[in-house]
Amino acid sequence: MREIFDSTLERLFSDLVTVDVVLAAEGGNWPTELWQNIEESGFTMALVPEELGGAGASWADVCGIIRLCGRFNLPVPLPEAMLANWLLGASGLEGVAGTLSFASAGDLRIENGVVSGSVTGVPWGREVSRIVAIAQGEVPTVVLLSVEAAGLEPSANTAGEARDTFVFASVKPLAAAALPTAVGTRVLETGGAMLRAAQIAGALEATLNLTSTYAGERVQFGKAIGSFQAIQHQIAVLSEHAAASVMAAEAAFAESGDTFAVLQVMAAKICASEAAGIAASVAHGVHGAIGFTHEHALHLTTRRLWSWRSEYGSLTYWSQQLGRAICAGGSGSLWPAITCGALAEAKEVTV
Repeated sequence: MREIFDSTLERLFSDLVTVDVVLAAEGGNWPTELWQNIEESGFTMALVPEELGGAGASWADVCGIIRLCGRFNLPVPLPEAMLANWLLGASGLEGVAGTLSFASAGDLRIENGVVSGSVTGVPWGREVSRIVAIAQGEVPTVVLLSVEAAGLEPSANTAGEARDTFVFASVKPLAAAALPTAVGTRVLETGGAMLRAAQIAGALEATLNLTSTYAGERVQFGKAIGSFQAIQHQIAVLSEHAAASVMAAEAAFAESGDTFAVLQVMAAKICASEAAGIAASVAHGVHGAIGFTHEHALHLTTRRLWSWRSEYGSLTYWSQQLGRAICAGGSGSLWPAITCGALAEAKEVTV
């Protein structure tokens, strides 16, 4: 299944995700043709159980898809729609087609069947018609909300991707269900971190390719700069971080199922967030002045690396979470955590 997923989307992205399309999306022009093709392919519903209208794919099946989204600087919310639909399916609700995102941060409450409060940092918020969030009440509740009923406060990250705030006042959700206890109330933060780790891994692969190609083509002092040992060393460092981030992301997706593998997700986000800053620095150092120009494609990837490394928990945040989780288990849990890939008490990370 994974090979089919990856090859299908790679062909689609190669044809439709051009530099011009990405730049136009940053300027506010929604890529209609691109989204229509993605939706027709059914990938937004890939993680929804078959009995609820999806393909029944596992997280391990879709890691390559999320990496491709990062590699191509995808300017539409495919990763977000996949996670949102997964949570709907995990809560016993049918998946939904159309533009969809999720909100991991906010103060939503549900009382008497209506939702009030705000959500912040919603990816692609102004471009989607619905969002999935968790509202507090008698029990934590997964809610599907129409953004038409909310007040919009627009914002964006460094890459020009919408990260908006919505304010709801006594809005009836389109669908609602109790959050499964095993999933945990911070599931969207953890899931978002896993998505961004894989997207960063894909973006690192693109950065490595751009940098290696440029180093082989740019001639200085009569030979390609890639033949100089200092440049080779920098590219080797970039390659190491890209490979480590890919493997960490793959491990997090492979170990996640009905719930997220918290230890692996923390490790993947830490690894990817650290690599993002190093890779951007190396890439721009090798490219020199041309890498900073708007006309060169490098900035499309590096601006996303700078943005994604802080979304759903920064390097510092997840390092602290990992350290506290390990310490909470005591010295006796450290080696089992390393060898077995599981924390003694890690169903949900606490600050």
